[in-house]
Amino acid sequence: MPAFLIRHPGKARDDILVEDDLLTLSFVNGWAVFTDAAGTCLAIPGEAGAHIERVDQPPEPAPQKE
Repeated sequence: MPAFLIRHPGKARDDILVEDDLLTLSFVNGWAVFTDAAGTCLAIPGEAGAHIERVDQPPEPAPQKE
């Protein structure tokens, strides 16, 4: 299930976790826009300074040196 952690620097109490089976993230005209089967569910302006991290996927391993 797609899940994104949205962090607001200096405002940890405003951090948000959004998750949904059909959740998608797109960037439109300076906005981060989250949509699901019902349409837009959250939009964050770029100037808000939020950090968006996808947290449902395990981190990719570093390439192995031969």
